Amino acid sequence: MEENNELTLKSLKETKAGIFASGVMHDDPAGINMTNSGKLLRWVAVKGERGDWAVYCHFANRTKESIRLSGDKIISKHNVKRVVPCTDEAFELYRL
Repeated sequence: MEENNELTLKSLKETKAGIFASGVMHDDPAGINMTNSGKLLRWVAVKGERGDWAVYCHFANRTKESIRLSGDKIISKHNVKRVVPCTDEAFELYRL
């Protein structure tokens, strides 16, 4: 990602396939808000082999790799941009 921590099309193209960012947020309106459970969720941003990308999440006690393989995909543009700030051009490559 760029210095301002915003994923751009250029930085996405330069990123290797696999997990390129991760973090934790609460499952509530101020966080990811998947089910509003209030629990802590871990998220991982994953670049695919074809240049597309997606963000997956699950409870924070799960490993990054297990979330990559079987986590819930974040599909709300608002939630995606909350965890991985990105340009509209980079978001166009988001795998819904």
